[in-house]
Amino acid sequence: MADNLPAEFDVVVVGTGLPESIIAAACARSGQRVLHVDSRNYYGGNWASFSFSGLLSWIKENQEKSENSDECEDWKKLILENEEVISLNKKDKTIEHVEAFCFGDQDSAKDVEEAGALPKLPVFGASGAEGVAQDPNKECPPLDSAVARAESCEPEKAASVDTASTVEENDTEVNCENEGSPSVSSSESALDLGKAEAAPSEVSAQEPKKIMYSQIVREGRRFNIDLVSKVPCSRADVFNSRQLTMVEKRMLMKFLTFCLDYEQHPDEFQDYKNSTFAQFLRTRKLTPSLQHFILHSIAMVSETDCSTVEGLQATRKFLQCLGRYGNTPFLFPLYGQGEIPQCFCRMCAVFGGIYCLRHSVQCLVVDKESGRCKAIIDHFGQRISANYFIVEDSYLSESVCRNVCYRQISRAVLITDQSVLKTDSEQQVSILTVPPVDLGQPAVCVIELCSSTMTCMKDTYLVHLTCPSTKTAREDLEPVVQKLFHLNTEAEKETENEELEKPRVLWAVYFNMRDSSGIDRNSYSNLPSNVYVCSGPDSALGNDCAVKQAETIFQEMFPTEEFCPPPPNPEDIIYDEDELASEESGLSNSPETKPEPSSEESSSREINRYAMFKS
Repeated sequence: MADNLPAEFDVVVVGTGLPESIIAAACARSGQRVLHVDSRNYYGGNWASFSFSGLLSWIKENQEKSENSDECEDWKKLILENEEVISLNKKDKTIEHVEAFCFGDQDSAKDVEEAGALPKLPVFGASGAEGVAQDPNKECPPLDSAVARAESCEPEKAASVDTASTVEENDTEVNCENEGSPSVSSSESALDLGKAEAAPSEVSAQEPKKIMYSQIVREGRRFNIDLVSKVPCSRADVFNSRQLTMVEKRMLMKFLTFCLDYEQHPDEFQDYKNSTFAQFLRTRKLTPSLQHFILHSIAMVSETDCSTVEGLQATRKFLQCLGRYGNTPFLFPLYGQGEIPQCFCRMCAVFGGIYCLRHSVQCLVVDKESGRCKAIIDHFGQRISANYFIVEDSYLSESVCRNVCYRQISRAVLITDQSVLKTDSEQQVSILTVPPVDLGQPAVCVIELCSSTMTCMKDTYLVHLTCPSTKTAREDLEPVVQKLFHLNTEAEKETENEELEKPRVLWAVYFNMRDSSGIDRNSYSNLPSNVYVCSGPDSALGNDCAVKQAETIFQEMFPTEEFCPPPPNPEDIIYDEDELASEESGLSNSPETKPEPSSEESSSREINRYAMFKS
């Protein structure tokens, strides 16, 4: 496919992270010809989700940092005299300090194979001759296209597993069969995913099952582990908290009422625009407990970095989202965060976008006279022209980013044997904000997922810890992990009752991730005017930054086009009368005499129909 790519597009997108994928979908939806490529072998970039075996491969890849050498040596011959090049990175440098720990017996999983994996078949070369069979211990190559995987499922089964966010090739068969997959107990009728699991209240009353590392390996396909966890779901029973007195609750209600329409009362916050939100709260006659509660449980913002206006906006957004989908202001995607960029990639593909994974780009070709980018040259040496180019920040070379000052995010992912939440609540996702011990240190956001979210195997929990980095991820987050969880290995004896009550960590990984959000375009050196840079994930709880960035870039490119309009209602589609008449007459033709339309005519007809609908 890569050898036969068209030589010209309207938009070329490099990287499949969330903002790039939203832009690609919006461009394709507005009728632009889109090419979307990524040098990685999975969708999502740093927004991706992995099965357990996929995450182990990702860890190994980022610890080794091997560079791809599969490239054409003659690509420089394609550069004309009046052109210059901006080289792109061949190696991802956004992940650092990756440390993984197993708190079980790893030897027990030595010969364990992942359940549901496809049988290892003989390898056939291009000529059809049978080659050497694959090593049974070798991981299958990742899947090129999530769209192909979804389409390979039967329609009635694909509806419940279309959002499966794993990246190995052998996921196709298991996901299509939906074999023994857990269900979401709160909405099993809507999802039709089978029998519901036992309620968390029943599980919490029982002794937690002893989970071995070999079980995690065997059930690795039950995991969908996010590199960055967003959009959590938690109960918003703010006024049921026993930590607040009745007087404090009245004070809180008065403050929240002000936040809902704070813009109508500028005199109350104008003098504090240059202050932090924490400093502003101190002027509102709120108790220390209320200030703490608003900062970390409602606004969920930094105590030191968040301005007054940003804090008011975050508080208002929380309140406006309450009750929109049940009693929570948040939503969490089944199968993990990595499904969100994949959904936009599918949308782009539906509207004609072309996708290529494992497809690296050598350089951007820039016209010296106009200063605009004219084309890219890929690793096959093919020159592809376009009007606009979207590039994820990690692909830019050091020469382009020499004046950019990046922040870092500290991340940890744990697999535990029970919930950290000691309650009979039937919540499937819990969020906990751990305030900083010392002033100036960041708060740590803890998100705990149970198996009904389709992100981990039954009887385990997936825990994400995130904070802005001050040191390595392990140094930043391990103190919180030690406070909330039991870290002893199976061989060590647990003596204290307090330790027995804590959830036990079965496996953990720590890593630092680059935060390229909020960087001014002028910080990049010699960036052509028609090249737009998308950032990776930030440390915030939601995806607001990515969505806003995608919309801003799209409107700069196509100011007269609507950003991601909804698809037309089938009832509103207006069919051409002549076309309908010809089709009706064609129905009476026998199969032998009925003319077969060409593929171009068919696709053109469908696109025209789809585009004609009532406003």
